[in-house]
Amino acid sequence: MLSTTQVILSIIVMAVCTFLTRAIPFILFPNNEKIPPIVLYLGKVLPYSVIAMLIIYCVKGISIFVWPHGLPELIAIAYVIIVHKWRHNLVLSIGGGTVLYMFLIQVAFA
Repeated sequence: MLSTTQVILSIIVMAVCTFLTRAIPFILFPNNEKIPPIVLYLGKVLPYSVIAMLIIYCVKGISIFVWPHGLPELIAIAYVIIVHKWRHNLVLSIGGGTVLYMFLIQVAFA
């Protein structure tokens, strides 16, 4: 069990790290300074790259030779794609996809 001191120090470290991640961009790129083209490029491509890496990480352990053959994952991924294209709502698509996936693995394919 953690002591009170450890908990307080952990909270302080987390608060400082959170503050620094929010403040560093404003320190590096003040309002009157032009943002380098590489930073703008990374801002455009990194979100898609991160999502692709997360999808690959989530489906890497699926075995298509063992029941349920990855069906819950494929159904949930299809749901997220379809609902996001239809409604353009991240909460509805990702949240609904998570709820659907949990239902599928705990009830439908259990």
